[in-house]
Amino acid sequence: MSLTLRTHVAVPRYDREGEAFNHGDVERDSGDVFVTNPARGAVEVIASRDGDRGGPHHARSVTGLAGAGGLLCSHGAADGSGRLVFVTIRDPGRIRVLDAATGTTVRDIDVGPAPNGLAFDPRDGRLLVADIKDHSIRLLSPRDGSMVWANAAIPGRPRWAVLDQSRDRYLVNIREPTVVVALDARTGAVTATWAIASKGPHGIDIDDQGGRLFVSCDGGTVSVLDLATGTQTASVAIAGGADVTWYNPALERLYVSIPDPGVVDVVDCRKMRIAERITAEPGTRGSAFDPPRQRLYVFLAKSGRIAVYDEGR
Repeated sequence: MSLTLRTHVAVPRYDREGEAFNHGDVERDSGDVFVTNPARGAVEVIASRDGDRGGPHHARSVTGLAGAGGLLCSHGAADGSGRLVFVTIRDPGRIRVLDAATGTTVRDIDVGPAPNGLAFDPRDGRLLVADIKDHSIRLLSPRDGSMVWANAAIPGRPRWAVLDQSRDRYLVNIREPTVVVALDARTGAVTATWAIASKGPHGIDIDDQGGRLFVSCDGGTVSVLDLATGTQTASVAIAGGADVTWYNPALERLYVSIPDPGVVDVVDCRKMRIAERITAEPGTRGSAFDPPRQRLYVFLAKSGRIAVYDEGR
């Protein structure tokens, strides 16, 4: 199996080279991709297909989002809140909730000074927000903007987070000290703290079926932790400091974006080794993975394009 480059999608010209694209996600019902573009103060929307156009293409820009950073789609909330896109705006410290179908604003939610990492619980439609300035974690209800709980006793700067649904908790990377903290999804209490051997835990994703947590690090490794105990069970060297990381449960492959030298390392999670290395561009931080369609979108910040790869079997 290997990734096959299908096409490149160009987005409208941005103002400052090298500052396009931060984080993105795929809205799984439609297959549309949403990616923050700080250089334009926008979220770019890439349609996966559209009639005669036949393939992925730039559909629209949602503007008026200066300071946009993190982004996450709701992925089928059971509370009936609809298809939503959550965007962090670091100044003035706000979550913009967008309608995924139209790109219109549903509501703004004021949070801490610099929201960044996000995780969503589709069971109750609640959104976890990690703040990189006041080092707090908040759980919000996007339906009405209310705060469910907040925890300001986090040991350091939080980065990305993921829901561990089977154990009813959130797992959050902390840059320094190099740990992952587990927080009770109902109360926000820290229930475990796991040491990470490598410098700077950054990207994170979960293997629910296999009971594994993947943590990609600034130190150039991917650490694999047992979800039951928090102990490290494996480690894989990658090409450099990691950023966005996605797990593909169907193929047991992990995609790790590495800005320097500008590649995506694909880890075979059965054999715990590098299966392939995709050359992107220097500074490539972000990507988005579409599990139903087995498609990986790689955000090329320097040239302002999005590379579209299909997984083979």
